[in-house]
Amino acid sequence: MTAFARRARASAGRMHPELSLVSYTLLGHLEERDGCRATDLAAHYALDKSTVSRQVSALEHAGLVERRVTPDDHRVQVLHLTRAGRRILAQVTESRRTAFRERLADWPEEDLIRFAAYLERYNAWQGAASGEDQG
Repeated sequence: MTAFARRARASAGRMHPELSLVSYTLLGHLEERDGCRATDLAAHYALDKSTVSRQVSALEHAGLVERRVTPDDHRVQVLHLTRAGRRILAQVTESRRTAFRERLADWPEEDLIRFAAYLERYNAWQGAASGEDQG
């Protein structure tokens, strides 16, 4: 698992020099949810608020994320992808898919099915939802 995580971090840097694996993950979450608060990101990923704040600041500085106040409560700011953020996220996502396709191209179908089942099982573990999973 350590080698897998190390490889994922390294490949993220090759896909786009400005986008770390954490940044890619946060952008993906914002796209999936059509925006959310920084505190929601911290809670979802079981990260310290200051860690998320630094990541979000870097994404804002890069022009990939913007803050918008909610119409109901102007004190609440919701993070949204900018047009540039959506474009870079789409580019990196396609690069990652291509890399996965290339890496798995020679695998027999039965191995791919088994691998997918194992990943689903791993990701379905309920401890992850409660913040117990740190890896």
